Amino acid sequence: MRASDPDMRGGDRQSWLLYELCALLLAALPLSPAASEAAVPAPGSRATRRAQVSPAGFVAFLLGASLAMILCGSVTFLIGFLLMPWAIGFLMLLYVVGIFSNLSGLWRAILCPRSSSSPKEVSDPLFSKLPTI
Repeated sequence: MRASDPDMRGGDRQSWLLYELCALLLAALPLSPAASEAAVPAPGSRATRRAQVSPAGFVAFLLGASLAMILCGSVTFLIGFLLMPWAIGFLMLLYVVGIFSNLSGLWRAILCPRSSSSPKEVSDPLFSKLPTI
């Protein structure tokens, strides 16, 4: 699966990016001499020698990876910081709607009280099967 595929989903793209990052890290790590001796090439195939990475190059690679993660985290923080007023505004709107809903029920109870003092009989078949006390 390629990153340029138009139908790639967000989760697939993230897992692909994580896979690519791990592949880069493993490619940058130098092979130990024991691991290179253990891997004997098959007869008739050409043995490819991996280039050794200097310690300074490996540190530069790790600094670049950490800088990329810092920038991605900063962008995520910025998006969250910009969307937080919208989330707080939506929460306040829901609070106002709840307050008006409760006030309308209160005014309805004050202005239009029930004519009888006893509670209305419930005619729901579910409640009719309950035992009366």
